[in-house]
Amino acid sequence: MVKAIIFDFWGTLVENGVWSPIKQVRKILNIEVPFSEYVVRMERAMMAGKNKTLREAFEKVCNEFRIKADEQKIQDLIGMWNKSWMLARPYEEVESVLNGLNQKYTLILVSNTDPFSIDNVLEKFKLRDYFSHIFLSYNLGLLKTDEEFLRTALAKADLRPEDCILVGDSLQSDMLAAQNAGIKAILIDRKDRQDFKSKILNLRELENEL
Repeated sequence: MVKAIIFDFWGTLVENGVWSPIKQVRKILNIEVPFSEYVVRMERAMMAGKNKTLREAFEKVCNEFRIKADEQKIQDLIGMWNKSWMLARPYEEVESVLNGLNQKYTLILVSNTDPFSIDNVLEKFKLRDYFSHIFLSYNLGLLKTDEEFLRTALAKADLRPEDCILVGDSLQSDMLAAQNAGIKAILIDRKDRQDFKSKILNLRELENEL
């Protein structure tokens, strides 16, 4: 019996204000390693710790890839990242779906994220109140793909893997991470471009999968 639903944040509940900011960082810095490798290294450098400023966060990304970025590129990165969270919005069905599910299930939020964007968006749209627990990479010092991330989240929420379903938009960061933790996973694929056994196109379809 499902007791709790674990939601990813970016791309699942909230749409970034600009096209794929993580991909834009790669483009601005001209990083040429394979994308699957890039994402993990970039997120670990930027999102698995409490950086004091966005400049510090992006300097860590540059150091990770041994890039000496000039001031203009750093400013471009900061401006793009700020624009993304400032223009970010929940998908149109999110509020009503979360409000309904909140009456029946424990809702948990997880995310690979930096502190500069997610906290602002959570407050701006009053999303924090829907969740009994919020676990963020920069607080835990871990990424979702680290085995300890979901294990820690379940322990703190006093839940077992079989009590939960995880909903996310990434095959690697969400689906694989959930499966490795023994948690049933449901992919939300709003553009219907990915293959996965349990898949929805809109959060309104979620209750049919529970």
